This record gives sequence, C-alpha cells and structure tokens, in this order.
Amino acid sequence: MSYHHKQLEPYWQNHWKNKNIFKTTEDKSKPKFYALDMFPYPSSSGLHVGHPMGYTATDIVSRYYRMKGYNVLHPMGWDAFGLPAEQHAIDTGEHPSKVTYRSINNFRSQLQSLGFSYDWDKEIATCDPKYYHWTQWIFSLLYKKGLAYQAEVFVNWCPALKTVLANEEVIDGKSERGNHPVFRVPMKQWMLKITSYADRLLEDLNKLDWPESTKEIQRNWIKKSVGAKVKFSIKNNDSDKIEVFTTRPDTLFGATYMVLAPEHPLVNKLTTTSQKDKVTEYCEVTSRKSDLDRTELNKDKSGVFTGSFAINPLNGDAIEIWISDYVLMGYGTGAIMAVPAHDTRDHDFAKKFGLKIIQVIQSPDKNFDIEKEAYTEDGVIINSDFLNNLNVEEAKEKIIEHLVKNKLGEQSITYKLRDWIFSRQRYWGEPIPILKDSKGNIIRTFNENELPLTLPEVTSYEPTGDGKSPLSAITNWVQRKNEKGELEFVETDTMPGSAGSSWYFLRYIDPFNQKSIGDYEKLKYWMPVDLYVGGQEHAVGHLLYSRFWTKVLFDAGVCPVDEPFHKLVHQGMICKDGAKMSKSKGNGINPDDVIREYGADSLRVYEMFMGPLTQTKEWDDSNLAGVHRFLSRIQRYYLSDDGKSLLNNEPASQQDLKILHKTIKKLTEDIENLSFNTSIAQMMIFLNTIAESQCKNREILGEFLKLLSPFAPHLAEDLWFKCILEEKMLPEDKNYKFISLENWPKFDPSLTVDNEVKIGVQINGKHRGEILIPMNASQDEAVAAAMENANVKATLEGKTIKKTIFVANRILNFVAV
Repeated sequence: MSYHHKQLEPYWQNHWKNKNIFKTTEDKSKPKFYALDMFPYPSSSGLHVGHPMGYTATDIVSRYYRMKGYNVLHPMGWDAFGLPAEQHAIDTGEHPSKVTYRSINNFRSQLQSLGFSYDWDKEIATCDPKYYHWTQWIFSLLYKKGLAYQAEVFVNWCPALKTVLANEEVIDGKSERGNHPVFRVPMKQWMLKITSYADRLLEDLNKLDWPESTKEIQRNWIKKSVGAKVKFSIKNNDSDKIEVFTTRPDTLFGATYMVLAPEHPLVNKLTTTSQKDKVTEYCEVTSRKSDLDRTELNKDKSGVFTGSFAINPLNGDAIEIWISDYVLMGYGTGAIMAVPAHDTRDHDFAKKFGLKIIQVIQSPDKNFDIEKEAYTEDGVIINSDFLNNLNVEEAKEKIIEHLVKNKLGEQSITYKLRDWIFSRQRYWGEPIPILKDSKGNIIRTFNENELPLTLPEVTSYEPTGDGKSPLSAITNWVQRKNEKGELEFVETDTMPGSAGSSWYFLRYIDPFNQKSIGDYEKLKYWMPVDLYVGGQEHAVGHLLYSRFWTKVLFDAGVCPVDEPFHKLVHQGMICKDGAKMSKSKGNGINPDDVIREYGADSLRVYEMFMGPLTQTKEWDDSNLAGVHRFLSRIQRYYLSDDGKSLLNNEPASQQDLKILHKTIKKLTEDIENLSFNTSIAQMMIFLNTIAESQCKNREILGEFLKLLSPFAPHLAEDLWFKCILEEKMLPEDKNYKFISLENWPKFDPSLTVDNEVKIGVQINGKHRGEILIPMNASQDEAVAAAMENANVKATLEGKTIKKTIFVANRILNFVAV
C-alpha cells in the first residue's frame, strides 16, 4: 500500500485544529517547557525549505515534552513591520497592512500544512495595534528611566529609500533592499541607552547555554576596555585639545602620529588650506562605507594628512594628525594615538605613509626588527624616560598616576558598544509616543490610556527625502491641542523593525492582556524561554536588543527574569549546488512543491536526517525520495494493500523487546540533545530488526509509533488510529485518544544492555555466516555455535581446521585445508 500523504495529512491537520489539541495548558503542578522559533518576517514570497529546518526541530522537542507530561508553550507570530511592505506600498499605492496580512495568511497556511504543533490561539503580529500598544508602553518606560533620548549621530542614510538603515541592512556600502548607495551622515535620532547595561550584558553571558561562538560575538561587540583618556595639545592652537582613549598608556612615549575619524568635529578646523581638497574627498568616500567595511583588518590602509600637528604630552614631540576610515567616531573619542611599533594596524599605516616608528617595549629576541613588524607581546619598557625598566602592568599604573597628577588625562573604561539608533523615517513602523512643542522640545510621553498611538491613513507612503517620515505631512495627525488649547506635535519618526521583536517572547505568554505586557505570575511560570532556535546572523542585533529590553523590564519589576533565552541553538543553512538558496540565484525550493510530491512528513524527516541540526547541509532530491520510501515502508509494515491492520497480539521475542527499549533510550537521549539525525537512523535500525524477525506485536509497534510521532506526526497518527486503538472511536468523537497526546514510552534499562552478540564467522578469511552467542562467550562456545550454522558446516565439510582465530564479541575465523 503506497503512502497517500495527500489524503491523510490534511485529514489529521483538520482534526488537530478542530480539537485544538495543541492549546497551551497552565497546570502549575506540572513542569513547563517553552520552545520558541525566531518568528519570521512574512514576505510575499512565502516560506522556503530553509525555514522548516528550525521549525521542525522545535516542533519535535515540543511534541516530545508534551508527551513527557510537561506544559508546553510553542507559539508562532509575525515580525510584521518593515521596509519591504512599505516599499511595496510606495511602488503600488497599496496599504502596507494589506500585503503584510496577505503574506501572513500565506505563511500560516504553509506552516499548518507542515503539521507543526503551534498553539495558534497565541498568535501575534507586531503591526497589530493591540500588540504595539505595549511596544509603545515599553518605549515610554525607557524614556522615563532616561534610557531613550535624542541626539545628532552619524547614521546610514539611503537617499534612494529616503530612510535610515540599521548596520545589518547595509552590505558593502549599499542597501540590502534595492542595492542602493548608503552614506554616513549626521542626523538627529532617537537613541536607546543600551550602553548603560553594557557590564550586565557582558557578565550575564556566562550564565547562558548559548553557542560559545555567539557569546564571543557579543563580547567582542560590547568589548569592555580599561585604560586612560589622554589630552593632546595642538601645535599653534591654544583653544582646542584632542582627547584619545587608549588601553595602552604605557606606550605613550612611542606615539608618533595621531589619527582622527573623518567625522571628528575638529577635522575641518585642523585641515590646512593645502590639504583641504584631499581631506574633503577622503571624507566623502568614507561616508559611503559601513562600519564593518572600515574596520576590516585585512583591508588596505588609507588616510590623509590634515596638515596639523599635535604635541605628545610626555616628550613634547610634534606628531602629525591624520584622518583614516579605520578610526570610528562612535568608538572611544573618535581619535587615537598611533604607536606603530606595538600595534599591527598602526604599523601597516606607518609603513605605507613613511611615518616614524619608535620601539618602547623590548623584545626578548635581540634580532627582532621593529621596522618589519610590530612587537605586540609583553616585555620591559624602553625609550620611555621614567618608565624605563618597568614591566607593562607597572608602567600602566605609573603613567596613569602621572597623567592624573599633571592634569593630562585620567583612568577610564570604555566600550565598543554604541547606543541603539532607534529612529526610522518610515510610515510602516510603530509611532513613537512622544509629544513636542512647536520648537521641537519634548513635552511628555503619551499616557497609558492614550495608547496605542495608531498610524493614520496617508495619501503617499513616500518619505520626504529631507530626513522626515511620511507622517510629518499628515497635519491633522501630527498636530493636536491639549486641555489648555495649546498646540502639541506628535513625533513623526517611527520605531525600527527590531522594536517589536525585542519583547515578543513575553507577549506570547499572555497575548490578550489589556492591562500589562503580561500577567506577572504567568511570566514567572513560563520565562525564560527553554529552547530558542534561529539564525546566528541576529547575534548582535535582535539577540542583544532582546537581552537589553528584558533587563530593563526586570529592573522595572515588570518581568521576573533578566535574561530571555536560556538555551539558544542556531540551525544550519540548507544549500543547493553548494550555494545558499535564494530567488536571485534561482536555486530556491518551495516547500509547497515538496509537500505536494512527497508529503509534509517526508520533508520534516528528511530535513532532520540531512545531518546535525547546527551544520550547513546540501539539498539532495534523491535522499528526500529515500526518506519518503522509508515512511512508505513503515506504512506497508503496519497495513495491508487494502488498508487492514497487519498487527497481532502474538508474544514478542526478547530480541524484539531489546531493540524497542534500545530505540526508546536512544531517542529519549537524542531528542533532548537535539540529535535528530541519529534518532532517525535508530528508527531505521529498529524497522530493519523488527522486519527481520517478522514481529507484528501490536504493543511493540504501538510504542514505536509514539517514538515516530514527533518526527512524522501525520503517518504516526494515521497508523495509531488504524492499527493500535482497540476502542474504534472516530477522531471527531469527544474522547478520542490522539497519539500526539499519549505518554512518551519508558525504557527498561535491563533491556538496553546486550547479553548476546552477533558475530561473523570466516573460513580462510571469507565470510561464511553469523552466529548469536552470549556476550563474552569463550572460544569453545563460539566454535560450538558455529558448527551449528548450516553454511559454515557445509563449507568445512571434508576440510581439516589447522588454526582457529577468535576475538571475543568480534569475529571467529577458521584456517582450514
């Protein structure tokens, strides 16, 4: 009987939906398990086969823990604000909400066709006013706590899209969407003071069960640096000083030039007439580069001399002041003292432009040539006056003491982490709940009873192009009178897409609460998320912002935990012909097509069988077909061609019981370790072993279906109904027992230990048969068993055994003539 997925999969999906069997329960006497996927942005193109990789993993785990007796929260929703829907509105005039909800409906349908056990009663969309009411409330909280402010900062401005872009939306100096040029320009923006939480964000990484690589990415992004701020005077300029932050004040005698970020406010003032054209051109070129491009270690160093000189505060030497794109205005003070003898990047720069190199730390290698490379290890201080002969740590203490005493600097801690730019000049985003006066001064945030501040209808979604959003043109929305009849103005920038995704995991817990972001006791029960699965590309965006907001809400007494995600896993990528799948490359695969031909269970099992969850894997249609054959084989083992059960109640052998209990043990351990590919391999071994013994025992095969059900839920549910349930109720009956709600099987440890072993028998090195003998059997026992094997017996007939080679539990070999 062939596997009729087109009939049975929609059949069981409808019954699951009608009975709402995956609805979250909250019996607090039971343990909980919160499994979460990074929710998708619902694009018009729909899902691709890469999406189900992570979704299937969390679904298997959710089904497993549900069967283990846990209360399981397994929700799905939509990251629904964003530039693609707005760009569609600009191009077509269709409201962004229409294309967004059309995409949501398509995504939902696709996910439901895969049989995921989501509680759809918990569904949320970040663009729903009922949801962003509380996103706005959180912004108001941030503002009241002094964590939201406005400042003029350098941003990624895209003239073609007429909006500010996040760093992750800029690739090689161009917008991710549309491939338009992006420039770094100063603009007044709303900022969130994530830097206030830098220490906690850094320290608390240690208590998370996250991939070490992701934690290291966040550590490097936050990057706490302890050092000193040093003030440099400027030659022939008594009014200005350049302040630098350095982690190596012990090398100050070796500073031979200075470098400013091209955006540094003193650049124009310090640039001499003869250098003006070169500096202006360099600044313009730099404005088209992203921070990542600028700090790439392997890139060719570039820069321009300003024509001015600074004074080294320790030795009075005049040192050149340059600008270079490898110095960022957003890190430290936007200026560095360059010590080329002991910094590889400074050394490369100095060699390229012929700048002086002075060694101030002695290498133990007397042949070390400082002109060829920088010396970056510890050593004894040299060429440094009163610091000579000290080690590095001693020199740091002494130089900081000297700087403070002479008012030349101070000890300081700084971070690479910058405050979060929170403004977007877009229509399709959460309105910022701030009222201002006619001069742009902030009056207050909206009160809670005034929320949500919803988006108005507009005639044009096109931004103004001068840094203002389309909302600024809606006078009757922007302007409103207060109780005194005074005119007040609503903030017209909107929030970035990352706003709604920074707390959605909390809203799933209590999505219809109209009084708070969620009932505190419910949040206390469910948080933190036990398993969070998604892409590593969100390491310093979404994952960092979510941690920040959770800590703010924790400090405010609103959230009971200060970290949102206990365990984090990054699923691997699926490639086709060695390349990442994409529409532009024409190598994408629509899961709808796969489901149509092979079924949802085949897609689920195949993606889990491709390899370890976290690794990149190659799509192979032939392997997908092989998985489909495996599922078809399971069905044929249970059902006759006319759909009748082939199972019976005949007693099972010890061997059959053993393979069942070994399989239960293996899958229990593997699912908890997210080793799904080895789980599937074990189920294949089970089927082969059972088929060899021709076991049709209903109890054993019923337990196997429970193991199969998290992976291939439709087939398992169908065979459970047709072959296992003795009370022949229909699925629509009130008390029908779905396999999805059965208890997970328990294994008997005594049945998982082998007391017999199958070994091969060779005659003159050629395989002639297999024997089943007790574990650790003696040679005599093995030989006796071999002589009972018909093929071995026939081969040895008429021959004389000259030698017997026996390796316990492994092999028996006769040398015979």
